Amino acid sequence: MPLDADPPEPPELETIDPNEYEDAQVVDDTDYRRDEIEQYLRDGAWDRAFETWAEDTGMSAEDYAIVVDLDLMERFDFFWDSYAERVGYHAPGLPEDWKQMDIHPDLDSWGTVSAINAGLTELGQEVCDVLKDDYIEWETEYEAPDDLPDFGE
Repeated sequence: MPLDADPPEPPELETIDPNEYEDAQVVDDTDYRRDEIEQYLRDGAWDRAFETWAEDTGMSAEDYAIVVDLDLMERFDFFWDSYAERVGYHAPGLPEDWKQMDIHPDLDSWGTVSAINAGLTELGQEVCDVLKDDYIEWETEYEAPDDLPDFGE
């Protein structure tokens, strides 16, 4: 069943080094093009991705209410990974020690935590897909270093 929710405001992208995330898989780069990505999000990429995601998400209205209450949508990060020529992202999520933290009164099961974390990850990927398919036309100019080893003929 689709999630009946209006798209929230797109996240404001902060200057964060993606290599600092626990699950980082980004080659060090200094131009993450966040300003341009943030503008694309405002220009409709966020709304389009959210609406597509909401049609097929496994997140319930109750799960989504927790996401809204905890301001998780605002904590997404998107950046250009020039090495892989892709939009990278970091989705917010609920911590493993959610029970001890007592972060929300309606958060009462691992199933809810899993549904929220999976749903946010799926939304992040959908945003990346929309950005790459419909907005971004960048090509990374990569030059191999001159000092690569010669492995013979």
